[in-house]
Amino acid sequence: MATTNPPNPSNNNTPVKPPKPHARLEKWIWILIYGGLFLVILGISTGRTDAALGWSMAVPGGLVTLVGFVLIYVRSRLNDK
Repeated sequence: MATTNPPNPSNNNTPVKPPKPHARLEKWIWILIYGGLFLVILGISTGRTDAALGWSMAVPGGLVTLVGFVLIYVRSRLNDK
């Protein structure tokens, strides 16, 4: 009868995942997209009461969202090596 060794916690047989090289960029992409969309929505809802304030919130929010989408394209062109 063959004996099997119990799992040893000091025996590190699990593969080590390499760190994601562009993790910080990916984090900022989603922060910019969601933050910009939040500002657009907030600007639209504020624009019902004060049009100038609504536009001054919605336009920068749209630009921030656009920057996030451009960074998605930039991330797709980067080399993962």
